[in-house]
Amino acid sequence: MGQLSFYSAEARQPGVGDLAGLLCGPGQAMGFGRGTAARVSVVVADRGRATALASECARRGVVAGITPVEECGALVRTAFRTDLTRLAAEWLRGGAAKSVPSEFELDGAVLRLWALASGGWVDSAYALGLDPDAPETHEPLLAALISSGLPATLVTGPSGGPVLRVIGRRRLARLAELVGEPPGGVAEVDWPAASPGPPNGR
Repeated sequence: MGQLSFYSAEARQPGVGDLAGLLCGPGQAMGFGRGTAARVSVVVADRGRATALASECARRGVVAGITPVEECGALVRTAFRTDLTRLAAEWLRGGAAKSVPSEFELDGAVLRLWALASGGWVDSAYALGLDPDAPETHEPLLAALISSGLPATLVTGPSGGPVLRVIGRRRLARLAELVGEPPGGVAEVDWPAASPGPPNGR
C-alpha cells in the first residue's frame, strides 16, 4: 500500500492532463482551429457529480460549464482552450476517433476523475464505466488498470454499457487509496472504498 501512495491523487499538483480520466470513461475531446485549441466534455449521471467534476476542473485552472441533459444527468464541458490541445491530440487518432495513447499510464489523479465521471458500485465490485462508442479503447484501458496494480475484468454493466470491474478487498483498498476522499457533493455510496461493497450496506 505504501508503494502506491506515490501515485495517489494527492501525491502531486493537479494538472490539465488529469482530464484524461474523463476520456477513459464516456468523455469526448474535440479539436478546433487546426489544432490550436480543444475542449473536453462528458455526460455524468447527476448534478452532484457534475458540480464536483466542475470543481475538479477548476482546481486545474480549467473552467467547465454544466448543462442539464434530459433524462441523462448533466453535461460538463470546458471551453476551447489552447492548453487542452496536447490532451486532445494524444486521444484522437487521425483527429477524430478516440484512441488510448501508446504507453498510457494511470495514476491517482486520472483515476479520481474517471471514478467521478462514470464510476459506481455493482454489488461487491467497483465498476469504472467505459465509452460504449469507442470499443477499441476498452482493452488498452484494461491493460493500463492492470499495470497500475488493479487487476480488473471487462464486463457489461447493469445499464448495458461496458465497465471495468474491480473486486476484492485488497484491490478495492488500493483503488480507494489512489483516488482519495470523495469530492464534495458526491455520495460516499458512489465512491471507491476499502471494504468490498458500497458503504452503509448499499
